[in-house]
Amino acid sequence: MDLLETYRRSVAEFTNRVAEVAPGQWTAPTPCPDWDVRTLVNHVVGEDRWSVSLMAGHGIAEIGDRYGGDQLDGDPAAAARDAAAQAELAFTRPSALERTVDLSSGPTPADEYLRQLIAEHLVHGWDLAVSIGADPRLDADAVAECARWFHGRIGDYQRDRLVRSGMDVPAGSDAQDRLIAAFGRDPDWAP
Repeated sequence: MDLLETYRRSVAEFTNRVAEVAPGQWTAPTPCPDWDVRTLVNHVVGEDRWSVSLMAGHGIAEIGDRYGGDQLDGDPAAAARDAAAQAELAFTRPSALERTVDLSSGPTPADEYLRQLIAEHLVHGWDLAVSIGADPRLDADAVAECARWFHGRIGDYQRDRLVRSGMDVPAGSDAQDRLIAAFGRDPDWAP
């Protein structure tokens, strides 16, 4: 599957799930320790906003804490849609994926950064779904693409404490459960 199409699918799943959050669910727990639903959504919206600045050539020092704090204002679903749309524009500009972006881990090819954002939207989309009782099924093609990418990076992510150690899953588990477990989540998690 085309990388940008995979990204679009992962973002659409996340933003669609944000629209499903009921008013009383914003403080519900998530599989991310110490994060409730609002904090999780705010994190992803902040990542999308960061990506626009990074793809425009701004460095981390220049961006500073511009995207710290509340990014959701009074309408989290609208904020998620807006941030996602702006991020998609940044990645679809001519030659965008040929750029190098300045991440905390150092200069990174934009296509690698886009794969990181696919994982961000897929995994946190699953987190959000199970937190609010929505259907947690993810796009199978996006899961497969993300799993292929993550397989070669899992050790780096665990070493840098970007994910918890992987969970064991039963033999014969599907690709989605294996991906979720690789990101340190229990595929059977429930609030």
